[in-house]
Amino acid sequence: MAEEESASRGFQDEFESRARGLGKGKYGKILKTAHTPSREEHKKTMYVTGLGIILIGAIGFAIWWIMTYLPTYF
Repeated sequence: MAEEESASRGFQDEFESRARGLGKGKYGKILKTAHTPSREEHKKTMYVTGLGIILIGAIGFAIWWIMTYLPTYF
């Protein structure tokens, strides 16, 4: 029982020491500047992403249509 307790305590100590240094390493600056997007920012991101998906789909459909129907005209 004492052996399991010391192993779990060691794991806990290692985890806590890594968590303390999280904001000080190479990712610290990123974590400090990161924020949850506002409702407006989230809407804009969804709008731009949706337009991109629709545009890529339209281009794919146009290529498919050209490859399917255009060769029959020649």
